[in-house]
Amino acid sequence: MKENSLISESIKTVMWSAIERFSVQVVQFVLTIILARLVAPSEYGLIAMLTIFIAVAQSFVDSGFSSALVQKKNRTETDFSTVFYFNIAISLILYIILYLSAPYIALYYREPSLELLCKWLGLSLIIQGFSVVQVAKLTISLDFKTQARASLTAVIISGLLGVYLAYSGYGVWALVAQSLLNNILNTSILCLLTKWIPKFIFSVSSLKSLFSFGSKLLLSGLLHTIYINLYSLVIGRKYSATDVGFFNQANLSARFPSVSLMAIISRAIYPIQCKIQDENELLLSSFKEYLRMSCYIIFPVMISMSVLAKPLILVILTDKWLPITDLFMFLCIGYMWIPLMVLNNQILHVKGRTDYFLKAEIIKKIVGLFILVVTMPFGLTVLCIGLLVYNFFDMIIIIYFSKKVINTGYFEQFKSISTILFLSIAMGVTIHLSLLLISNIYLQLFLGILIGLVFYISFSYWFKIKEFNFLLRKFKKLII
Repeated sequence: MKENSLISESIKTVMWSAIERFSVQVVQFVLTIILARLVAPSEYGLIAMLTIFIAVAQSFVDSGFSSALVQKKNRTETDFSTVFYFNIAISLILYIILYLSAPYIALYYREPSLELLCKWLGLSLIIQGFSVVQVAKLTISLDFKTQARASLTAVIISGLLGVYLAYSGYGVWALVAQSLLNNILNTSILCLLTKWIPKFIFSVSSLKSLFSFGSKLLLSGLLHTIYINLYSLVIGRKYSATDVGFFNQANLSARFPSVSLMAIISRAIYPIQCKIQDENELLLSSFKEYLRMSCYIIFPVMISMSVLAKPLILVILTDKWLPITDLFMFLCIGYMWIPLMVLNNQILHVKGRTDYFLKAEIIKKIVGLFILVVTMPFGLTVLCIGLLVYNFFDMIIIIYFSKKVINTGYFEQFKSISTILFLSIAMGVTIHLSLLLISNIYLQLFLGILIGLVFYISFSYWFKIKEFNFLLRKFKKLII
């Protein structure tokens, strides 16, 4: 009975999380495509060069406190107010550091325009610092509907402004304006809708309590943030702004489906898993269900994108982005394993073992840095193959640590998804063979998607894959 109740609650929260993230991501994706057609790859590259500095600073702003507030069972108003004031203070300090560092960042890349861009983009740190607690409170209460309203409104308005400015010839500043307005609107709407006002309370003991959990997440997040943005840092120094733009566009496009879908699933189920963190059998059962369902959705999407890389890029981004085809293809295969990484990472958070999480991140990033150094001299394609290899190591390492807290290791996890994996690969081969018979890129894209969809659904029905049957039942309920 409790497991059925848990599944029912999971479906409801995943649905609203999906509405919030999927609507925002789809609108953002469409706007990104439009902007990519209007803005040169080199201008995208300038923004990508600054990403590592903004992202690292943003990791400090959150400091893992958002997850700590969600994970803590007996949180108080003192906890919320303390985190709020701490975040504001940290964001102001970090912006000052970033502002003063802007000339040196521009000097490192040998791009003078980056100094002013950095000073303006850095303002997002202060803006986002005001909404960390609001997001945590809404997540705790499983209120993804409010987050949906805020995010969607912000992304539509800011996106329209960005498109208008790009069309008017403002280039890279269109991207800056879009980013800042999106953060301003999202934070403002969240503050208005949550109606939460911090109390004039700051507790050092509360800060220490939350920091004992959040600090390990902070260090882990920093390692991960630095690593994933290190490629833009290295490429920007060794190659041109255009190369940075190519890599960044390929990386963002390849990550988009798997990361977005897992963000929907993981943030919806995290507070639910936290509620049952002491019930090991129920937690393990739910973990396996979430893993299979995630892979069932994400594996075919990523393999299809990899196989259809060329027509996808030509139709959606136009031929000026054609050089990213091979990069995109390899990265799609690398990022298809995101479900295993995310859910195994999350189970460590749920069980409060952020020490294991930190150890895993340190090992993974040492491996990743070695791969980066080895592949760096051989060009962008080899760098992306290196990222693919790194993702396999990431998965292997995190499963090793998660097995220590939940009794399921390599064999059990891969056995549970093996049918889904083989079916997805077979679908990819079928799509590839069908493309050999078609020369028109529009027909390649349309028929490739159609053939893949028909193949995957037909064989899911034939092999009686329970995730397909589950989704089919839910779909029938929606249309009846």
